[in-house]
Amino acid sequence: MRTLRLGTRGSLLAMAQSRGVAAALEAANPGLIVELVEIHTSGDRIKDVPLGPHLGQAFFTKEIEDALLDGRVDLAVHSCKDLGTVLPEGLTLAAIPTREDPRDALVSTSSSLDALPSGSRVGTSSQRRKNFLAHLRPDLDVRDQRGNVPTRVRAVDENRMDAVVLALAGLRRLGLADRVVEVLAPEVMLPAAAQGALALETRSDDDDAVRVVQLLDDPAARAEVTAERACLRRLEAGCQAPVGALARWADGELTIRAAAVVPDGATWAEHLGTGEDAEGAGVAVADVLLRELGLTSLRDAPWAGKPPRAEPNEALREGTRAGETL
Repeated sequence: MRTLRLGTRGSLLAMAQSRGVAAALEAANPGLIVELVEIHTSGDRIKDVPLGPHLGQAFFTKEIEDALLDGRVDLAVHSCKDLGTVLPEGLTLAAIPTREDPRDALVSTSSSLDALPSGSRVGTSSQRRKNFLAHLRPDLDVRDQRGNVPTRVRAVDENRMDAVVLALAGLRRLGLADRVVEVLAPEVMLPAAAQGALALETRSDDDDAVRVVQLLDDPAARAEVTAERACLRRLEAGCQAPVGALARWADGELTIRAAAVVPDGATWAEHLGTGEDAEGAGVAVADVLLRELGLTSLRDAPWAGKPPRAEPNEALREGTRAGETL
């Protein structure tokens, strides 16, 4: 391959991520030219409606995946946590590059989450973060907040919010890590599944693109992401369900933790597995979590929102929104 067309969202973060991937691909494949193709998604077009624990699992990815399937692009770069747990037929995750720090972070005028005065306005669009905050600090005024990362950080500077919670990875990729006052430990706020990871998606039958892209695959990141996505898939959790999952690969062992933040508190489960069976480790921890919740699936839990549907545009026609954001 001499030219690779890379489909990406047009947000500042998406472009920064895609440029980084393009540079890495060109460095690993001398003579290759990577051309960025900007694609607008449903999540980019609809910005004035709060996200909720609702339908759909491809709010920020469907149009890009359509471009892949149509042959308009050869590769897509996604924030992996935005990607549906079941890929469209004909597409594959060709690479999961080395993962950034998956934790959440607080940007605030105060020094920490504990130091925020009662009644402080905290912005986030994530139901997972909202429920964790309600569990940790029920005295805070947690508000819906959409927009790109710099816009949300600016809300603190302009005194429209006292704090915002964002993914540390996104802040780092945009050079905003100095704005973080506290990195939230997983024991405090468990990250979204696959947070901090990038997904490099190609057509399954495009052998040339798969070969080129696979050079960026990181086995540890792939094991972690595989386990976390398997956990979500087994839970049948919608992409805005208040669920966190974090796997860590070290010394030949894979540890995965998962939590469902139910309205009256957090329920946790943990499992020790192996990298060779990351899928199995994810399913096992999901089964433990469901047993503790007394459920067979999060489809049975009204507080978890409706499970993913194959066609997110149906959700848009019905006036609902989905998708976890930074």
